[in-house]
Amino acid sequence: MRRIGIIGGGASGIAAAITAARCDRKAQVFILEQKEKIGRKLLATGNGRCNLTNRQAVDSQAKACYCGENIRFVKEVLRAFSYEDTLKFFDSIGLVVKFRGDYAYPRSDQALTVLELLELELKRLSVEVYCNVRVASAAWEGKNFCIRTQEAAKTFQADRLILACGGQAASSLGSDGSGYGLAKALGHSITCIVPALVQLKVKAHPFAKAAGVRTQAKVTALIDGKEAASDTGEVQITAYGISGIPVFQISRFIALGLHQKKRSEVLLDLLPEYSKDEAYRLLAKIGNKRADLTAKEWLTGIFNQKLVPRILEMAGVKMQARVSKLSESQLQTVAKKCKQIVLTIQDTNGFENAQVCAGGVRTKEVCPQTMESLRTKGVYLTGELLDVEGICGGFNLQWAWSTGCIAGKEAVMREGHERAQRGKPKTLY
Repeated sequence: MRRIGIIGGGASGIAAAITAARCDRKAQVFILEQKEKIGRKLLATGNGRCNLTNRQAVDSQAKACYCGENIRFVKEVLRAFSYEDTLKFFDSIGLVVKFRGDYAYPRSDQALTVLELLELELKRLSVEVYCNVRVASAAWEGKNFCIRTQEAAKTFQADRLILACGGQAASSLGSDGSGYGLAKALGHSITCIVPALVQLKVKAHPFAKAAGVRTQAKVTALIDGKEAASDTGEVQITAYGISGIPVFQISRFIALGLHQKKRSEVLLDLLPEYSKDEAYRLLAKIGNKRADLTAKEWLTGIFNQKLVPRILEMAGVKMQARVSKLSESQLQTVAKKCKQIVLTIQDTNGFENAQVCAGGVRTKEVCPQTMESLRTKGVYLTGELLDVEGICGGFNLQWAWSTGCIAGKEAVMREGHERAQRGKPKTLY
């Protein structure tokens, strides 16, 4: 009887377990989870509502929605298991899904209901779930994989091994980076690991006194002065820096720049819906209509009141100065500051506050059609452990479902694994 060992009880690990058990009802499938309960990170997704997937999570949109060394790998995986397959998967366990635009959520708007249904399916399929188990090592030992734990040297045996350990983001929810060590021991190499989808800390923060303000803005990542990425949406000003979905979307580029000791900045555009000339004409129009306005009153109809003093301060204009008395140069400077504020980033808000990591196991060492390791036969890798991360909007959960379901199926269905070759790295170069 085949035994499938899954290290990690997050989204991809649970998906792998359910799929493996469904494909081979005789297989003994078990999950080893280091936390007291599986699926803890799943409960935190979508602000507790669980953004399951996205209609844009298809192979043709891979380059726009995912990052990593090898986007072709992402395309192959999404071609093998798309968002439509995810919807079918959740339909099969009794979950009703609704859409907000392209974003898919459980109809209940509760991540807890998603986890409860997944747990019920694991129970129905007799998947063994072991919690509070921290894996120390996993290796092929002649006849099977031996998984040793840190708890009194307890061991588990498996014919196939699925690494679904997660990355290094939000260790309190279970992803502490330990999976990288297990992957390395099984012959894999790891790219640079940095926080992604994370808040950014600003040096000498000019908007610190405007903490709590949310405003529409365009943010652009500048690495050594060159544009790396940009996004537009609601930006949140914090006491230490900037947050919000647009900031999350560019944060992996800033994090990599910081790691490489490069000058890492964010260009903030507070009037993204206007060009530079249009922004100037807007300010001039307001000023011409009301020559009696002070500079503070002049901008009040455009920006949050907490932002106005900060903008004028950076432009070198006093709040009580009359607009009618401002020179052409001063008007141009204020307009420019509304469109171009350069923030120097000194750090991210760290792995603990990141939603995912950038980097991971190199995908050229994994088969995208099966998720099987090209280094060690019988080993499968899933989810955030791999060097792939998606943007906000359900893309990272889709990656978990896709890789988990593919790995679970292939681990029990594929034949012809030569036992004598297991444990021997495959030469790729």
